[in-house]
Amino acid sequence: MAVDTEQEVGAQAQRRKKRRAPPGLGLIKGLGITLKHMLQPSITQQYPDEKPNLPPRTRGVIALKQENCTVCWKCSRECPDWCIYIDTHKETHPPATGGRARSVKVLDRFAIDYSLCMYCGICVEVCPFDALFWSPEFEYAEYDIFNLTHEKERLEEWTYKVLPPPPLEVGAEPPPEPAAEEKPAVATGGGEPVAARAPQAGETPRPGAQAPQAGGGPPRGTPETPSPATGVPPAAEAVGTAAPTSPVPAAPRGPAEHVEPDQETFDRVLAEEMAKGTDRRVAEGRAKAAAVRAARKKAGG
Repeated sequence: MAVDTEQEVGAQAQRRKKRRAPPGLGLIKGLGITLKHMLQPSITQQYPDEKPNLPPRTRGVIALKQENCTVCWKCSRECPDWCIYIDTHKETHPPATGGRARSVKVLDRFAIDYSLCMYCGICVEVCPFDALFWSPEFEYAEYDIFNLTHEKERLEEWTYKVLPPPPLEVGAEPPPEPAAEEKPAVATGGGEPVAARAPQAGETPRPGAQAPQAGGGPPRGTPETPSPATGVPPAAEAVGTAAPTSPVPAAPRGPAEHVEPDQETFDRVLAEEMAKGTDRRVAEGRAKAAAVRAARKKAGG
């Protein structure tokens, strides 16, 4: 007579329990779970009637600030999808105070094909002049895929929807600003200050050792005492040159002039966009962009 193992005995006990379970027990458990969730308050957001409260760093769409763009092509070169199209031309500006004419690149076209963009943000990170920003705007679906290529005019409209960065957390310290390293200037025989050379890798500086200066002048690092009669250092007096004068610092540039949007243009463009059935936020952005351009044109004209 075969002896049943422990596993077989346990399996038989489980089969007996299943047979004894009353019918409809699973249905009753499922209805209980449904009733439990039905009595809880709903957390579903009724979109599009309720707009979502997005965080400032939401990757919705990339906005362009044309004033900051210097046409360095870094964003287009680093884009892994090659979806940024830039066209430029060069203009020659005459110098203000004499000298050579200056060639400047002028931005003709800046477009992003959002049917190819994968929102990696590399173009925003590599831009050295903060011309590209993340805007939380995400409602720009189109019925035609060719309409997803947005030109610079529409990219500039989204800059007015860019949210400010979030504040620092409580107790967080701001990042330290890098201090400019100033190298001491050493006067040469010609009277021109020259920065002292730092020892190279593997080179041991010798204390007190000074390199002799060509032309028989004093060694580098030796302070020159001006002559009491002429007030000119001996080296400068020997070659017949005047004593060096400290350069006059250039006057600092003032902040960019703020231009108030033209209210008449804002009202007109807003009314036209609303008549076309454009969304209220998009219409306000386009109207504000047109009003700013009109105010700058009046100020410069």
